[in-house]
Amino acid sequence: MTEPATAQGGVTRDEAMAVAEAARETEWKHPSFVAELFMGRFRPGLIFPYPLQSESDKKTGDEFLAKLEKFLREHLDPDEVDRTHEIPVEVIKGLADLGCFGMKIPTSYGGLGLSQVNYNRSIALVASYCASTAVWLSAHQSIGAPQPLKLFGTEEQKKKYFPLFAKGFISAFALTEPDVGSDPARMSTTATPNADRSEWTISGDKLWCTNGPVADIMIVMARTPDRMVDGKARRQITAFIVERNTPGVEVVHRCEFMGLNGIQNGLIRFNNVRVPAKNILWDEGRGLKLALTTLNTGRLTIPAACTGTAKQSLRWVREWSNERVQWGAPIGRHEAIAQKISWMAATTFAMEAVTYYTSGLADRGDADIRLEAAIAKLFCSEASWKIADETVQIRGGRGYETARSLRARGEKAIPAERALRDARINTIIEGSSEIMRLVIAREAVDRHMQVAGRILQPGLAVQDRVRAAGKAALFYAVWYPTRWFHLAWPPRYLFLGRSLASHLRFAHRHTRRLSRAIFHAMLRHGPGLEKRQAVLYRIVDIGVHLFAMTAAVSYARTLARQNPADRTPVDLADLFCRQARRQIRSLDCAIWCHDDTRSYRVARQVLDGRMTWLEKGAIGETP
Repeated sequence: MTEPATAQGGVTRDEAMAVAEAARETEWKHPSFVAELFMGRFRPGLIFPYPLQSESDKKTGDEFLAKLEKFLREHLDPDEVDRTHEIPVEVIKGLADLGCFGMKIPTSYGGLGLSQVNYNRSIALVASYCASTAVWLSAHQSIGAPQPLKLFGTEEQKKKYFPLFAKGFISAFALTEPDVGSDPARMSTTATPNADRSEWTISGDKLWCTNGPVADIMIVMARTPDRMVDGKARRQITAFIVERNTPGVEVVHRCEFMGLNGIQNGLIRFNNVRVPAKNILWDEGRGLKLALTTLNTGRLTIPAACTGTAKQSLRWVREWSNERVQWGAPIGRHEAIAQKISWMAATTFAMEAVTYYTSGLADRGDADIRLEAAIAKLFCSEASWKIADETVQIRGGRGYETARSLRARGEKAIPAERALRDARINTIIEGSSEIMRLVIAREAVDRHMQVAGRILQPGLAVQDRVRAAGKAALFYAVWYPTRWFHLAWPPRYLFLGRSLASHLRFAHRHTRRLSRAIFHAMLRHGPGLEKRQAVLYRIVDIGVHLFAMTAAVSYARTLARQNPADRTPVDLADLFCRQARRQIRSLDCAIWCHDDTRSYRVARQVLDGRMTWLEKGAIGETP
């Protein structure tokens, strides 16, 4: 299972890894429930009590959401947006007048200054109605200029640009290139300084730049001159603020996609675009780190949007399953459909629990959410796609038929097929599911890398390697036995009630089992573990389920205390946890008992052209 030493673009694997590692946040300044979980330490105190909004913040959000919903219902036709591929100019202007493009801009600069929870509630609401409009707003504020400016901008930059965004100026984030996706080391867009470094000239193409064709201001990532680090040249990536009216900025093409027909996304070309040095965001060479740090919070809009669409899908399914009669009873009364409905409801509950737990932490600012945000994105995007698929399946032919066609023949215009098309992108954008699992896996072994990684460092002197091995041995002599046995009796969590307590006890026990699996996989595969992606994926998915279970239990506990007469939150959490436990047990077995080698061998045979006979009978592409 070897890979070529040099990837396309002349960048070696080591160089690519060095760029990625240099951009990582290497310190854990605040606690993280998931980081502790992967090390075998179950810390429910980081999730209990569930971080609810304050009454005043909730009131602010409720008032804004009411105005936003009223505007959308009265002025926006999502099916017309899907058909024409355009959001009317007056709708964009109306959203700007409401302050929707300044939701995350502090009030001192003219914005609404919404909390992360209220911002995500807003995105969820818009996404449940028109996903394209949600993308306009989220691409502008979550990964566009406002978020990185808020985190890393100078006061001069904030004073100049924040008021513009609050008025409705639109921003975009330009990172991906035609030949560069998740491997930024191969970035070809360059920024070259003049003699006194007072000005930079940017040249290159950026692809899939959401909001790019209409953006007034863009954050552009470009490769700047290499810097010597430990005697080696290290590639540098720098973030620049680029204004649309700067000479040389060209919209080459507006892209069209399977769904989200109303978004503006395209290929943007920078032809010797001259940018003043004061437009560097944060610092030279820190662009990729800026991007990754921005995404820690920026990614949270995807789970919020996914949760909003899941809620809408559940409503459609509930209504249809009560209306549609087959064999003498509503289809929802038949067990096959009831199973799907209950799964959708329990999963939507867990999605909401994960989304707003992580959003609440972002508002508090006292926790490291890089892993929680990554898991929220991964879990909710994959769950929402399955929910959208089941919605179409339950509605049958009416799920496959467009809302416009349904309306034309006098039926209720439920856009289930549009929701399915729109949902598909969420497992791809801002880190595909595959990349998210690798990102989470890297962070999951971070503590182990700190303890034992130096032993494997190439070129290390023998005495230094022996010293590193001694330190690692001391750490694992204490850590490993405690992953099997506890000196104290494990807590029983009886305050949760019988059903929820059993799930938390399971999560508590399985956290230690997961950490042992990580350690055993490292022993078995050594440095080659990074290539055993299927194994890493299973380990990550166990962590995802354990986190989602704990968040769901905490959320259910809080809702039950607010309204003791309503048992439905407990029932939803109980069902979700039961289903998650079965998934975890299956993944446990698959870590060690699998067909990965055989699967890889067959894939190589396909790639080598040894199975082209299987493709016969299909018409090839037209030249």
